Amino acid sequence: MLCPKCTREIPDDAVLCCYCGRRLTAAGGAPKKRGNGQGTAFRRGRTWSAQVVVGYRLPDDPAKKPISIKRTKGGYRTKAEALAACPLLLSGGIERPQQAPRLSWYWDAYTRAEYQQLSKSKQTAYRIAWGKLSRIHDARIDTLTASILRDTVAEAAPTYYTAKDCKTVLTILFNLAAADRYADKDTPSFITLPQLQEKERQPFTVEEQTALWRLYESGDIRAAIPLLMIYTGMMPGEAQALKVEHIDLQSHTITGVGMKTAVRRSAPIVLPEAILPLVGDLIDRAQASGYIWCHNTDVFYADYYAALEAAGCRRLTPYSCRHTTATALAITEGIAPQTVRKYMRWSTTKMLDRYAHPQAADVQEAASALKRPV
Repeated sequence: MLCPKCTREIPDDAVLCCYCGRRLTAAGGAPKKRGNGQGTAFRRGRTWSAQVVVGYRLPDDPAKKPISIKRTKGGYRTKAEALAACPLLLSGGIERPQQAPRLSWYWDAYTRAEYQQLSKSKQTAYRIAWGKLSRIHDARIDTLTASILRDTVAEAAPTYYTAKDCKTVLTILFNLAAADRYADKDTPSFITLPQLQEKERQPFTVEEQTALWRLYESGDIRAAIPLLMIYTGMMPGEAQALKVEHIDLQSHTITGVGMKTAVRRSAPIVLPEAILPLVGDLIDRAQASGYIWCHNTDVFYADYYAALEAAGCRRLTPYSCRHTTATALAITEGIAPQTVRKYMRWSTTKMLDRYAHPQAADVQEAASALKRPV
């Protein structure tokens, strides 16, 4: 039938015109009731979303009811507009909102798609960043200028890494809006990040490592915590999660404890020959649960710092162990960057700039290696 207001062709059983939003009435003058399966509308923030059921899937448990498969579209100014879009959603088409959606609409769209492919830690970082942008959640994306974005990030995220995450999130959302021709994708590029105030981590010296070995050989098993991380490049969370079942002494590898990135989760941790007796000792002393150390974060860190104090080492954080590994491989032993990347389970050799710490003597030695041609 034809809509009496805009005269465009619409479904015969439509309650609202899916183009102009005009409410349609039955022959008797009373509004038609929406039947089952025609969709619904709900408010999300200051806008309305349309939602329809497009199918069902069987659950893993056959005793439970089938699970509905829903299709949702948001960003509508009124409930009428959202309901009018339901027929298009059911048919597979998606109607563009009559005006630019709010920023929150693009965040919702992002979290249903590409966001799901991120690591859990990255999802958490972006979720925190999104929370700090709450002041502009409900703003139409085409009204957000570079000045507004800069002021918002400066006020909500005064530290470098949080501000960087806010800028990244906004860049993603503006790229999506630019694809819909609602915004300029370069607008977030004008956000100025605060200066990074990061104290460079220090690796353990050779003397400190020797002191830790002496402490371990005297019978203090706590020294095995920093030693294992120094020789393997393990992260603190990986060391805490380590169980006997993860260790294969024959192949000199540890698997199943990788964290944060896909590379670290899939690549095995290599056990050097020098550390094998220590690892065998740890297996013999393992907890009844199979964990190498007490599976309690407070106890783990307390034992770690107690070992440093007993060995006379500086109070370096557990991440300094990982910096020690990279420095020993790249600087002391001169291992090729590509091999160091594999050993450290990095996705790129650029991480060497952050983890390897050459001293002035190392630079001087490199200079001495340059000779005149004969």
